Amino acid sequence: MKKILPVVLLLAVVLAGAWWWYGGEDEKSIRVAGKSYTEALITSEILAQLLENAGFKVERIYDLASAICFEAVRRGDADLYPEYTGSMVSAYLGLETKPGTSAEITFQTAKEGAEREFGLIVFPSMGFNNTYANAVRTDFAEAHGIKTTSDLIPFADQLVYGAEHAFFDRVDGYFNMCEMYGLEFMRYVQIEVGLKQVSMNQGEIDVTNIYTTDGWLEGSGLTLLEDDLNFFPAYNLCPVVRKDVLEKYPEIESIFSVLTSSATEEDMIRYNNLVDRGGMSVADAARQFIKDKNF
Repeated sequence: MKKILPVVLLLAVVLAGAWWWYGGEDEKSIRVAGKSYTEALITSEILAQLLENAGFKVERIYDLASAICFEAVRRGDADLYPEYTGSMVSAYLGLETKPGTSAEITFQTAKEGAEREFGLIVFPSMGFNNTYANAVRTDFAEAHGIKTTSDLIPFADQLVYGAEHAFFDRVDGYFNMCEMYGLEFMRYVQIEVGLKQVSMNQGEIDVTNIYTTDGWLEGSGLTLLEDDLNFFPAYNLCPVVRKDVLEKYPEIESIFSVLTSSATEEDMIRYNNLVDRGGMSVADAARQFIKDKNF
């Protein structure tokens, strides 16, 4: 009996710990998933820290490939994560976003489709749109008052457009963009992604395509142009939670409500840059975001 008692006590402790993590009445636990690149990790960590600040015990499941991250939440291996509207529409719902489609329509398509097909609830966007945009050197933009892609039309035949090879094969790529905007560049060149900024700075190309929240844009001497015809698909980032999790913890909606329209592309360029080039940890960048926004 003396030998059995310690084993029984140990088993009781283990079971009590499991009950404490997975459903004790006084303990709220949740699993936050995150993709493997800087912006996705920062935004996942923002969600995690907001939940912790609200009294949740958070398990982080990070560094996942995009499709695996989505599947983890859909299957129940994780509970929530941040996702882009364009990815939900094209990659997971399998729908085509036609050039000219507004960000609002893309959001509604993602929201309705995700709940209908996967039982996922899409909260309002954080505000920023991580999609393609055209960029020119800032001195050129300022000299000619260029703010939008349409503003390039009078100058296009004097300019060289440079982009990575894949951009010339995409539906939302070079040729369809030129057709929609009526752009006729002097010529185009295909270059490696890593050489675009150098080529711009050296004047080898005059216009290029860039992701709108790339951290290296800070201090680059480049100006992003507004996609005034909405040619590029919208990739607004939204918190996404499984429906059964939200039913269990309805307060999640109010916790994340502060994130609605809380960040601009310029904001995310800054926080991405703090991690990618400034050496700040993802956790500290997320903490800085929450502090800067007075959440």
